[in-house]
Amino acid sequence: MTKVSPALGLSAFWEGLIAASALIGIFFGGFIGGALTDRLGRRVLYFVGPVLFIVCSLAQYWVQSGEMLFALRFLNGVAVGIEYPVATAFLVEFLPKKHRGPCLATLTILWFAGAAAAYLTGEAILNFAGPEAWRFTLASTAVIGALLFLVRLGTPESPRWLISKGRHQEAEAIIRRVYGAGFSLKNLPEQADCKNLSFGSLLHSGYGRRMAFVTIFWTCSVIPVFAVYAFAPKVLEALHLSGNWASYGSIAITLLFVIGCIVATRLVNSLGRRKLLLHSFLWSGLALLLLGFLRDGPSMLILIAFGAYALFIGGAQVLQLVYPNEIFPTEIRAGAVGMGTSMSRIGAAVGTYLVPISLQTIGIGSTMYVAAGITFFGLLVSWFLAPETASRNLEDAASLDQESPKPHIVTSRMSKRNSW
Repeated sequence: MTKVSPALGLSAFWEGLIAASALIGIFFGGFIGGALTDRLGRRVLYFVGPVLFIVCSLAQYWVQSGEMLFALRFLNGVAVGIEYPVATAFLVEFLPKKHRGPCLATLTILWFAGAAAAYLTGEAILNFAGPEAWRFTLASTAVIGALLFLVRLGTPESPRWLISKGRHQEAEAIIRRVYGAGFSLKNLPEQADCKNLSFGSLLHSGYGRRMAFVTIFWTCSVIPVFAVYAFAPKVLEALHLSGNWASYGSIAITLLFVIGCIVATRLVNSLGRRKLLLHSFLWSGLALLLLGFLRDGPSMLILIAFGAYALFIGGAQVLQLVYPNEIFPTEIRAGAVGMGTSMSRIGAAVGTYLVPISLQTIGIGSTMYVAAGITFFGLLVSWFLAPETASRNLEDAASLDQESPKPHIVTSRMSKRNSW
């Protein structure tokens, strides 16, 4: 923005709008991608994101106005929003239950790694690509779009989605092609009859309760994280850490976010989804309370408390993609992920916008107490609504009858592995 703003003559209004454009796009993309992925299939939407990345990124190189840049970055945000439901639905519907949680959780780790790589790459281009470097920086994401498109060529449709549409012969052919001639539809657990479910089922008939849980816990886990992640130097400065302390602290906090997600990924099966979520909210909330209490305390204690928050919130972070993919049936799974993505972006935007205002008006201590309150609200909701899905196949996990899992059918060869 420091390069773009003078080059395009942007006002403060357009600077703020362009900075928020991708986030706004994700809000709409999550809804659109979730609904269309459930209706049209996973494979069709799997290529929409990469195409938008390529076209909109390249078009940014020739951008001449703030309005045009906003529109293109908004569409890139839509592409990101579409990626959440379609990519995670694809992943969960092809994996055995033992690998389901860890693989979905790993996406969160890769998100932090991608954010770091994007920052370093953008900084390098801006420093070495000359006066028009900002144009190359904006256009460079077309490379990612092209790589995604090439890697995804040949991806088959999800057999689970095909079965949900009554297309059993196509599903059988894909299972044999992907897993081998010895596998068939008989290797899938018995499919629940969910043909009457639609996108509207996310708001009623039992699944509305689950959608409320996903939306609230996801939002409560991202508001403090986005705020802290975006304004770590400013927050540390308000806590009287400046100079090298603030720089080292920002780096350490970023690394601890990643470490926390890695630890949570290792625990997602052994500890279970529910316990991991409750512990994550409890200990990260206590860390935020401690930050509020220690607002005038020693620098080392403040860094330790900040690091503890970054470490413990990892559990809630990795479960943002695990829970909505596991507790909804195939017919509305992508829609649930899309809605959770969209609604949580509202919290992320509000939290990011309010942090500097809150620091200026009510101070750092009260700001940390508010963040702790949001975290503990997530804990309370999770205590009453979070189910345990770690040992269940997808049909049992998505069933509203959590007390008595339905029997499933597996052949002897598949029983040596994990049922899907």
